[in-house]
Amino acid sequence: MSNVRVRFAPSPTGFFHIGSARTALFNWLYARKTGGQFVLRIEDTDKERNTDEALQVLLEGMRWLGLDWDEGPEVGGDYGPYFQSQRNEIYDKHLEILRDKGLAYDKEGAVFFKISEEPQIIEDQVRGRVERTEEKDFVIYRSDGSPVFHFVNVVDDLTMGITHVIRGEDHLSNTSKHMELFKGLGAEPPVFAHIPLILKQEGQGKMSKRDKGALIGEYQERKFLPNAVVNYLSLLGWNPKDDQEVMSVDSIIEQFDFKGIQKGGARFDEKKMAFVNTEHLRALVPQAFQGLAREVLADLDIKEGDYFAEVMQLAQPKASSLETLNSYVDYFFKDDFVRQQSVLEKISKKGDPKEKIEQVLAAINSVEGWTVVEIENALLRLARQHGQEKPFAWFPTIRWSVSGLAGGPDMIPMLQVMGRERVIRHLEKAKKLLN
Repeated sequence: MSNVRVRFAPSPTGFFHIGSARTALFNWLYARKTGGQFVLRIEDTDKERNTDEALQVLLEGMRWLGLDWDEGPEVGGDYGPYFQSQRNEIYDKHLEILRDKGLAYDKEGAVFFKISEEPQIIEDQVRGRVERTEEKDFVIYRSDGSPVFHFVNVVDDLTMGITHVIRGEDHLSNTSKHMELFKGLGAEPPVFAHIPLILKQEGQGKMSKRDKGALIGEYQERKFLPNAVVNYLSLLGWNPKDDQEVMSVDSIIEQFDFKGIQKGGARFDEKKMAFVNTEHLRALVPQAFQGLAREVLADLDIKEGDYFAEVMQLAQPKASSLETLNSYVDYFFKDDFVRQQSVLEKISKKGDPKEKIEQVLAAINSVEGWTVVEIENALLRLARQHGQEKPFAWFPTIRWSVSGLAGGPDMIPMLQVMGRERVIRHLEKAKKLLN
């Protein structure tokens, strides 16, 4: 095990923001890459907002993403407590250290930290060399007796042995204050890495919790794959050396380093997120895909046996998401499904669909074994009877009749898996609707 110790220090508010998740992820990746420790520390001093329910949203979101922590709530560790609200004795003790050194003084009811007035040089792992000088003393304890963020942040990092602070670039402006405090407490500052902000998909500025796609809970509800979300989040501000986009978590850990982190803001792209999710979904082993599919298709009448597996083998290579899987395959399992009016209007422009259905019914009635080859041959014979080489002119009408859609799995295999009875039933129903 290496001596690397990183931390994620969120304030639980009931939402798990994509920016917070990305910060947690980069810390977790660095810990896993280096064989170090990933510490979860909760900044819960805002008693009105930081409820136990809000904490559970955060912990569940991190577990869903697979970001397991080595120390922190529900896990424990040698450097606790891991809640700021339980660490007041530690803060008071470090305040006394500063007082003894003449670096803390009272003014107007608050406690101020006396700055050194020296330039603070930060060798940031992402931004490069940054030099800042604090120009005036700053408050470390408010007049109500509560410690300020800058002070508790530094004391926590110091007493928990944090070696690397990986956080959003919006904290870079605080870092000179933190360097002053580390030095004032006689401690070596950690290594800093300030990662780029996540920018809105459209318009200017940082992505906020009100922006679409900004909350991890949305992806949980929409049945995204956690590994796909981790994959996409890793690309928000970091690039692997080969510019690969679809990656396993193990591959991301293996390649992750500070050199790959970009300086400029990372723009959120919902389409790319969906694309990465689709690629992960299609790459699942069939049994894993079928297990997830059973959960999202729970309201359909799915019986045990080979039929479900055959349908899923057809669906998986073309399924775009678990969220839309129901509408993509429901016609395999029920007779009462929605046939899209817009699709009917389109196919009606190329001939009478009712007439085509009657022709198809006549053609497939003679099919004996109901194999892919026999169905294909029956439709080829139908095409040639009407002076055409291939039966493609009938395909849109067949697909709309049996599925209600304009697209889906490959046509002939789809008909074969559905079975003769179900195909004929769907065709007859469509014909009746056209009456």
